Amino acid sequence: MKFSEGMAVIEAVLFACGEPIDADKLSAACQIEKDTVLKMIDRLNDRYIDNSSAFRINRLGDSYQMMTQPEFAPYIKTALETRRQVPLTQAALEVLAVVAYNQPVTKSFVEQVRGVDSSGVVNSLVERDLLEEYGRLDLPGRPIAYKTTENFLRCFGLTDLSALPTIPDSTDQMDLDEYDEMNFGGSD
Repeated sequence: MKFSEGMAVIEAVLFACGEPIDADKLSAACQIEKDTVLKMIDRLNDRYIDNSSAFRINRLGDSYQMMTQPEFAPYIKTALETRRQVPLTQAALEVLAVVAYNQPVTKSFVEQVRGVDSSGVVNSLVERDLLEEYGRLDLPGRPIAYKTTENFLRCFGLTDLSALPTIPDSTDQMDLDEYDEMNFGGSD
């Protein structure tokens, strides 16, 4: 198969899937070596940029997904008449942060870090496909462990968890006034 034909096959598979597809699975489905698949994806993205295309192929962890460029979102939303999802609460953001930086974790770990019951928030985040069950721990009661999903990466614009901002250790922490000024444009 010619390189250009392989690119067309990859493009067709990614378009038809609509969901992220693992690079190994994409390679097997297209019958193209994984290294070549990755080169073809890069070439497709270059072509999309050169042609000012509405499309791009995003890497989400070890998976790839064809998407539209973010600037077209308002038009797509209008065309699909999608209802806007309720924004995440502060509690949901806290739970996501605890899980993202420590995964896989149990609900009890999240509750221990936050100091409050987090069962409802965790369940809500699972329903919204931002968290998923990772398995059960070999501990009394066999608690469920949770981790973030590819949808979490997509929603927060991350390629993988290494793209999360680093958390300063306690010896490097600045005072709250300095933090507020840096992040919120100063005090009132």
